[in-house]
Amino acid sequence: MNDFSQCSSALIDAGQQLYAQGMVPATSGNLSARLDNGRFAITVSGRHKGKLTHVDIMEVDERGQSLDERVPSAETLLHLQIYRHFPEVRVVLHPHSVNATVLSRLCGDTLILQDYEILKAFPGIDSHDGEVLVPVFENDQEIARLADKVAVRLVDLHKVHGYLIRGHGFYTWGISMEDALRHVEAFEFMFDCEMRLRGKTV
Repeated sequence: MNDFSQCSSALIDAGQQLYAQGMVPATSGNLSARLDNGRFAITVSGRHKGKLTHVDIMEVDERGQSLDERVPSAETLLHLQIYRHFPEVRVVLHPHSVNATVLSRLCGDTLILQDYEILKAFPGIDSHDGEVLVPVFENDQEIARLADKVAVRLVDLHKVHGYLIRGHGFYTWGISMEDALRHVEAFEFMFDCEMRLRGKTV
């Protein structure tokens, strides 16, 4: 099985898992993986992530251009911006969980997660005493402009493992699919805790 086939299967499995957790309703969200040939596997635009098949995963180049005339996710440039900023990252996941979506509308431009034992799910953190800063960006249908804003902000922050888009969802990533999915679970747990601390339940 070649690299694209392996990545495609992993993205299909991840889509099913995220859908089962209620994180990619309807056709929301998008998933991608870095290929060994310098290209990227990403979900085709408008596909249901819980029902993905191999024909729903496509390749794009480093500029986000389709290599087979299909249309990649509308947010491809956000994925590529993460891969450029973090050369070690192999997987980017973008769920639309209810907690992330609502919480992004309740907080300012940065969500500070601290004093949670589960922070140790992220690399480089070995104590609950640490903190993770989660940037919050205003939603923008002009993805290139949003990607530029994300790029500028990430340069100024240390140990960023994900970010929120207001009223939209969140992005996280990892050096493997296992790591990326673990980060999704850790973020979602803390997002739920933060909602409860604010007196909100979903």
